[in-house]
Amino acid sequence: MRNLIRFLSKNSFIFLFVFLLFVSFVLLVQNNNYQNSKVFNSSNFLIGNLYSTINNVNDYFNLKEDNAKLAEQNAKLQATQIGTFTKIYGTTVEINDTVYAQKYVYTSAKAINNSTNRRENYITIDKGSINGIKSGMGVVSPKGIIGTVKNVSENFCSVMSVLHEKNAVSAKIKKSGYIGSLVWELGNYRIAQLRDIPNHVKLNKGDTIITSGYSLVYPEGVIIGTVKDFDLPEGNNFYNIDIEFSVDYKSLSHVFIVKSWMKEEQKKLEALNDMEE
Repeated sequence: MRNLIRFLSKNSFIFLFVFLLFVSFVLLVQNNNYQNSKVFNSSNFLIGNLYSTINNVNDYFNLKEDNAKLAEQNAKLQATQIGTFTKIYGTTVEINDTVYAQKYVYTSAKAINNSTNRRENYITIDKGSINGIKSGMGVVSPKGIIGTVKNVSENFCSVMSVLHEKNAVSAKIKKSGYIGSLVWELGNYRIAQLRDIPNHVKLNKGDTIITSGYSLVYPEGVIIGTVKDFDLPEGNNFYNIDIEFSVDYKSLSHVFIVKSWMKEEQKKLEALNDMEE
C-alpha cells in the first residue's frame, strides 16, 4: 500500500495531465459539431468492426453445428427430388392425371471410419437401428455412390464400400443407356471397371456413368464416375473399361443412407416368380 501511494505521488503530474487532457477532449467534442461527428463516426466504425470480428469468431466455432444442419437439409431436399418418386398411373375419363408416390427416403449421416487400401473395404457411419437403418440399404454422397449397409448396431452401421471385391453395382452409360456391371478390382482406389458393355456401343473418354436403377440398393441416375480409358481386345465381344470414381473415398464426411419404400414389395414379387419356376 505504501508503495502504491509513493507511486501515485511520484507520478501525480502525469496522471493530472492525462485527466485534464481527457476532460479537454470531452469538452472539445461536446462543443464542436465537426469533432463530435468525426468521433461518432469513428466509434461506430470501431464498434462495427469489433462486432463483425466477434461474429466471425462465433461463426467459426459454430461450423460443425451448421454443417450438420446443412446435411439434414440436403437429406430433405434429396427426398423431394423427382428421382425419389415413382409414377402411379390411374385411368380417368375427364383429365390426364399423373400422381407421384415417394419411393426413396434419405437419412443424413457421417462417416466416422473408413478404409481404402484393403481387398474388402468398409466404412463406419454414425447411424444405426434406432434411426431406422437396416442391412441392404444404399449409401450415397452428394458426389456419388458409396456402398451398401452390411451390419447394423443400435447407434452405428458398417457399410460395404464400392471398394470391395464382392460389391458389384448395376451401372449404365448415361448417354447411350447401355447397362453393365461395375466392379473394383483392387489397386487404385479411384478406378473401377465396367463390364459387359458390348463392342458395338459407341464409347468416349469422359462419358458419364450412373446407377441403372435395376438393383434394390440405389435409385436410378446417381453418378458413379466417368470413363477414363477403354479398349477392345481382339476377338472379344465386350470392352475393357476403366471408370474414374466421382467420389474421393479418402475424404468422406457427410453421406446419405437411402431407404426404398418399395424394396420389400419388389423382393416378394420376384420371389413368387422364382417359386413358380
